[in-house]
Amino acid sequence: MTDIRLHIDDTGGDGRPVVLIHGWPQSAEAWAMQAPALREAGYRVVAYDRRGFGRSDKPDAGYDYDTLGGDLHRVLTELDLQDATLVGFSMGGGEVVRYVSTYGEQRLRSIVLAAAVPPYLLHTDDNPEGPLEESAYRQMRDALEADREGFLDRFTTGFYSNAEGLCVTEEQRRQGLALALQSHQPAALATMDAWATTDFRDDIGTVTVPTLVLHGDGDQTVPFDGSGRRTHETIEHSELQVIPGAPHGCNVSHADAFNRALLDFLA
Repeated sequence: MTDIRLHIDDTGGDGRPVVLIHGWPQSAEAWAMQAPALREAGYRVVAYDRRGFGRSDKPDAGYDYDTLGGDLHRVLTELDLQDATLVGFSMGGGEVVRYVSTYGEQRLRSIVLAAAVPPYLLHTDDNPEGPLEESAYRQMRDALEADREGFLDRFTTGFYSNAEGLCVTEEQRRQGLALALQSHQPAALATMDAWATTDFRDDIGTVTVPTLVLHGDGDQTVPFDGSGRRTHETIEHSELQVIPGAPHGCNVSHADAFNRALLDFLA
């Protein structure tokens, strides 16, 4: 489905490209606290809305990770990006590692997996460390189907909360909810299936470029021990930066620490 139009924000210029891949169920606008810092540091910032979200086309199908990885490949080839760093946040981390395992690393300098879903969220017999129980996934999916706005409101609160409570202002939470509400419902459901149930263990085994694993240890949505820690242990050459107390939406709640870690790694 290469005729799907993706909305791409590209600052252009001669700087090294940094490609930002947003989380579920938001859009490239979720990077509002990173893009200016990256531009100021001299990087070419490219961020796009995943199909079905934000300002991109919203088909009713095509939301498996092979297709989404293909969309990322299309962005890199259409803009002819070289020596690029891919920054995958949450479900976007799945796109990054699927891209690497499918298309290789020729265009890449490095990758960043931020609060990312790999290696495999779903708790199964052969994935006992998976933090997401099948019953919890089914409950979430049913709630999104039954009461979309109510579910997204609750999800956004959890997205920006640690065990102590909300880590952002109510205005920031509402901005996150507004982005979530731009999602196409079939896309929101199908991509939930994708990030909840896709096994990326083979994909992350193909990563050889420099890698930063960046995660908050207060993440209630994609818990660090079941995701970021395991990814770091699998990608032996990876660098790990843990943001103390940060929730899932750490790029907003702890933007200074997030940006510092990102810029230090890029440098």
